[in-house]
Amino acid sequence: MKYSFMTFSTPDLAFGEIVDLAASIGYDGVEIRIDAKHKHGIEIDLSSEKRKNAKRAAAAKNVDIGCIATSCRFADPETTERNIADAHSAIDLAADLDSKRIRVFGGKLAEGLDRAAAVGFVAEALGALASHAAERGVFVCMETHDDWCDPTDVAEVMKRVDQWHIAVNWDILHPVRTGNATIDESFRALGPWIRHVHVHDQDVPNGDLAPIGTGFVDHRRAVELLHSIDYDGFVSGEWINWSDPYESHLPRELATLKRYESEIRG
Repeated sequence: MKYSFMTFSTPDLAFGEIVDLAASIGYDGVEIRIDAKHKHGIEIDLSSEKRKNAKRAAAAKNVDIGCIATSCRFADPETTERNIADAHSAIDLAADLDSKRIRVFGGKLAEGLDRAAAVGFVAEALGALASHAAERGVFVCMETHDDWCDPTDVAEVMKRVDQWHIAVNWDILHPVRTGNATIDESFRALGPWIRHVHVHDQDVPNGDLAPIGTGFVDHRRAVELLHSIDYDGFVSGEWINWSDPYESHLPRELATLKRYESEIRG
C-alpha cells in the first residue's frame, strides 16, 4: 500500500512546497483538498498549462497526487445537479494531474428523504458520473462520513450503482466513532469497493485528534485487513486543524503506519 496526507496538514504551503515536503519525509503521495482555501493553488479553475506544471512538479519528486478531495455531496435534491457538475470537473482535474481518485460525500439527507430513497438518489447521482470516470480512468470514491457513517448504507449504494469506477473511500474513524460498525464490520461490508482510505485517531469519540495508536481506533487492524487483500491504493492521513504541527505529526504518523505494516508482513 501507499501513503499520503491531505493538505489540511499544510494549508499554508504552496504546491511545490507540499511535494518537496512529502518527498523529504517519505510519503508516496499527497491528497489535494480543493474548495478549502488552501494555498496549494490546485482548484477546478486551474488552467491547462498550470495543470501540466503541477503534474511535472510532482513527477519530478516521484510523488503521486493520490486523490482530489472534493466537497461534492448528493443526498439533497436541491443541490445534487450542481454537485454532479462539480464532480465531473473534478474528474477532469484529477485525470489531468494523473491522479486516479476523487473523494465525494453522500452528504446530509435532505429533510423528508428516508434512507431507502436516499440510497437510490445517491446511487443515481454517482451512476451519472460512472461513464465519464471510466473514460478518464478515475475512481469516484464515496466516503464513510456525515449521514453515511454506517458502512452497510454505503455498500447498498455501491451495489445499486454496480460500476467499477464508482468506489469507496473508507474513513476508518467515522463508523467506529458513531457506533455504527467496528473496523472488521466496516471492512466486511466495504471490502470489494475500497479504493481509498482515510486514517486519523481520536482520544475519545468526538474528541481531539490523537497520534495513531494512542486513541480508540485500531489502525493496526485496519492495516492488517487491507494487507489481507493486497490493497495497493493510498492510506491517506486526514488531520484537520490539528494543533500538532505538520513538522511533528507527518513523520510520526507515517512511521507508525509503516511499523504496523512491517509487523504484519513479519
